[in-house]
Amino acid sequence: MKHFGQLYIGGQWIAPSGDGTRTLVDPTSEEPWATVASGGGVADVDHAVAEAKRAFASFSKTTVDERIALIDRIIAAYERREPQLAELIAQEVGVPVSFKAQVTGPAGHMKVARDLIRGYSFQHELADTLVRREAIGVCALISPWNWPIQTSVIKVIYGIAAGCTMVLKPSDASPASGVALAAIMHEAETPPGVFNLIVGRGSVVGDALSRHPDVDMVSFTGSTGAGVKVGESAARTIKRVCLELGGKSANIVLTDGDLEKAARWNVQRGFSNTGQSCHAPSRLLVHESQVKDIIPFITDEIGRMRLGDPRDPATTHGPLVHAQQYNSVQNHIETGLNEGGSLVAGGLGRADGFDRGFFCKPTVLADVDREMTLAKEEIFGPVLVVMPYRTEAEALDIANDSIFGLGGYVFSENRDRGYEFACGIRAGRVSFNGANTNSVTPMGGYKQSGIGRSMGEYGLEEYLEVKSIYGFDGE
Repeated sequence: MKHFGQLYIGGQWIAPSGDGTRTLVDPTSEEPWATVASGGGVADVDHAVAEAKRAFASFSKTTVDERIALIDRIIAAYERREPQLAELIAQEVGVPVSFKAQVTGPAGHMKVARDLIRGYSFQHELADTLVRREAIGVCALISPWNWPIQTSVIKVIYGIAAGCTMVLKPSDASPASGVALAAIMHEAETPPGVFNLIVGRGSVVGDALSRHPDVDMVSFTGSTGAGVKVGESAARTIKRVCLELGGKSANIVLTDGDLEKAARWNVQRGFSNTGQSCHAPSRLLVHESQVKDIIPFITDEIGRMRLGDPRDPATTHGPLVHAQQYNSVQNHIETGLNEGGSLVAGGLGRADGFDRGFFCKPTVLADVDREMTLAKEEIFGPVLVVMPYRTEAEALDIANDSIFGLGGYVFSENRDRGYEFACGIRAGRVSFNGANTNSVTPMGGYKQSGIGRSMGEYGLEEYLEVKSIYGFDGE
């Protein structure tokens, strides 16, 4: 059995200050496969932040070319390890190796950040004044388990591109992925203290990082409830907070939309990563006269899914991450049925053909209205609700009737009509007719889906402070 027993602080692998280990369970077999040190605590946070603060004095003064060279080394080290990373997250969190974006995507994000700073203006003149954008300082990066490598990479690489130093805390459910990323940073000869890793409980390590007076910015991705706690803790020392939180995204099919395309895309996008995605289109809004016509396309597409061992290249969908998540999804399905939802596909219990593993049946419920629990709460599993609407005005009202505002989706054969509707959706990202998102444009949410943006120029600027210098107008 593997053991991940060290933290990465100041360019060195060290033992945590506290004792204790925690067992990691393979979500496919429900068998232990590794142990991880669970002793990371406040003393380790203080140590890591001190190292990051020390390193910031010099790293913040590096040139763009020096940071580009470092990013190139990180990319090279990362790409050499991609096959091993795919196997790791398959075992740790159940992500199928066939879902290549989980592992190939991070290198693409690193290249976008690298290319961005080549031409980014860190200083310009405005009204006879020099306006500078400078690295914000020491950053606490707290990442989730559903995209355990990619989300961490995005945070880390934009921090480095800006000239910041950092302490990364991976999710309790995916600590081995964080250790793997630290090994990549070490191999790339990242200057000591620029990148630090602490494995530990969010209630201890995450809280200590959020409160720490020498941390200048916190970037957190996770649930809205946890994000509230991070924001409250960070407010005590008035630090910048960037939060990407929960979602309950609606996919609205207008009456002239392609029903088959919308249905198949919704299943593919919404159930990818076993539905464990904050941007998942988990509410499908269809005109009341077309609900019966779209259902067969949904069920047919679900029939094409292949649940199985995530290490098998033929598998398209793996298990949920752990027993707690499986039980949560089961409880939501049961609630939806009790509240009057009509079962279209799936249902309660482990997926057919599996006697172990956290395999949930891909589930669809129709006849769901906006007052039902499944229309309001983020489920974070392969569960879709089909909601009827009478008018486009009602559809927009239903779509926006949520505490969340992370993503939105619109299907229409009329671009002008679709654009007008998309503009009315209160969400940070909206896709038209299944258009792909990209890593150059900003990602973030409205309302309780978050604060700030990640990726591209807007994501870079989360890690930068703005300074005006008077009396130096370039002459």
